[in-house]
Amino acid sequence: MKLPRRRFLHLAAGAAALPVLSPIARAQTYPSRPITLIVPFPAGGSTDAVGRIVAERMRASLGQAVVIENVGGAGGSIGVGRVARAAPDGYTLDIGQWDTHVANGATFALSYDVVKDFEPIALLSSNPFLILAKKAVPADDLKGLVAWLKANPDKASQAIPTAGSHVAGLLFQKETGTRFAFVPYRGGGPAMQDLVAGQIDLMIIQAAVALPQVRAGAVKAYAVTAGSRFAAAPEIPSVDELGLAGIHISGWFALFAPKGTPAAIVSKLNAAAVEALANPNVRARLETLGQEIFPREQQTPAALAAYHKAEIERWWPIIKAANIKPE
Repeated sequence: MKLPRRRFLHLAAGAAALPVLSPIARAQTYPSRPITLIVPFPAGGSTDAVGRIVAERMRASLGQAVVIENVGGAGGSIGVGRVARAAPDGYTLDIGQWDTHVANGATFALSYDVVKDFEPIALLSSNPFLILAKKAVPADDLKGLVAWLKANPDKASQAIPTAGSHVAGLLFQKETGTRFAFVPYRGGGPAMQDLVAGQIDLMIIQAAVALPQVRAGAVKAYAVTAGSRFAAAPEIPSVDELGLAGIHISGWFALFAPKGTPAAIVSKLNAAAVEALANPNVRARLETLGQEIFPREQQTPAALAAYHKAEIERWWPIIKAANIKPE
C-alpha cells in the first residue's frame, strides 16, 4: 500500500525526531526501576562500605532502590569495565576511587578509558593513608622508624595490597632514604591480618582500613599522609609536622556513569548524591569510617571531572616512572 506523499513525509519527520526526543523522555521518567551500583571490589572493604551508605540514602531522593553489586577482580578493572560497557541510561553506575580510576589507567592494559568512557556524577569522600608498623617494631615515632629502617636496610618488608600502597611506599623510601622489600597482597584485609600477626613489618594504607586495628592497639600508627591531622584520629601527627611533606596521598571515592548518559539523568543522580552527603546520619556513618566528605562546591560533576584530571596528571608520571605493574 502506498502512502500519500504528504503523509509519508509527516511520518518520516516524526521518526527522525524520535532519537532526539527519546533521551528527554527517558530523563523525565527516570528512574522507573532499581539502579545497580557496581562496587569493583569484594564486600567488606572501604569502597563497599561507602557505596552502601550513600546508596541507601539516595533511594529516598530517587524513589527507587540503588542495589549494590560487588564485582571484584583485576584491581577493580573487571567491575569498572562492566560499567564502561553498560547502556548509558542511568541504571548502571560505578563507585570508583583512586586505584580504579587513576592508578589502573597507568598500570593495566584496560579495554576502556578511565576518563573518556565515563560521565562524572559526584565526589563523595576521601581519607588519607596511615603509615603503620607491626607492634614488635622497636620505634615509637616516625623518626625512630626511619632510624630503625636505615639501620636495617633491605631487611624490613612492606605490604602492598593496592597500587596506592605501593606508590606511598616508594614516596616514603625517596623522602627518607630507606630501603625495604615490597610484598604484594590481594587486598587490604589479608595484608592487615599479616601485619597484626607480625608476618609483615610495614604498611601504608587508607585510614578507613587501618583505623579499627589502630584503635584496638593491634598495630602502630606513626603518621597520616596529609598536610594536617586527621579528624577521625587527631592523636596521629601529619607527615608535614614530621618534615615529610612529599608523602601526601589519599584515597577518594566518587560516582560515575557510562559515557553518553543524558545530562538530565546525571543531574538527578548528582542531586541525590548531594542530598545523601548532607544527611546527618550519612555524615556520621562515613565519619565513623574515617571518611572526610568533600565540601559542597566540590560535589558537582564538573568538580569531579577537574579533580579526576588533576589526579591523573599528578600520579601517572610517578606510577609510570616507578614502573609499577599489577601483581
